[in-house]
Amino acid sequence: MATSGWRAARLLVLLLALAGCAQVRNSGYAPTDAELAALEVGRDTREDVIAAVGRPTAGGVLGDTSFYYVQSRFRTLAFLAPQEIEREVLALTFAPDGTLGAIERFGLEDGRVVPLSRRVTDEVFADTTFIRQLLGNIGRFDAGRFLGGDGDG
Repeated sequence: MATSGWRAARLLVLLLALAGCAQVRNSGYAPTDAELAALEVGRDTREDVIAAVGRPTAGGVLGDTSFYYVQSRFRTLAFLAPQEIEREVLALTFAPDGTLGAIERFGLEDGRVVPLSRRVTDEVFADTTFIRQLLGNIGRFDAGRFLGGDGDG
C-alpha cells in the first residue's frame, strides 16, 4: 500500500511539472466584432477598412477583391512540438465598385472550414473568390483523370 502511495505521489509531481511547462502562444491578428461594428457593408472602402481595423494579414490572390486577417493559438507542452488549438480567419470581400461587400469569420474545426459569422451583400457572390474556389474543389477531382486516364477505372 505504501508503494502505490509513493507511485501516485511521484506521478502527481511529474504531472504538475509537465503542466508548468505548458505555454500558449498567440500568432496573428483578427479584429474583434466590436472593432468590426464600425464598418458598414456597402459603404466603406479598402482605405476605410485599413483605417478602422489595420492592415490585413494577406490580400486576395487574384486581385484586390479580399482582405484576410488570420489569428492562431498554439499550445506547447514541455518538449513536444507546438500544437495549433485554435484558428480564426476573417475574410473581408469587396464588391466590384470597391466598397465592402462581405464580412465573414471562419474557424477551423476538425479540419473543416466553419463559418462563425457572416455579413454579406448579394452582389459580392457574382464573382466567386479564389479561396472559395479552392475550398469548394477539395475532394472533387477524379484521380484517374488527374493521372491521365479516362476516369472510367
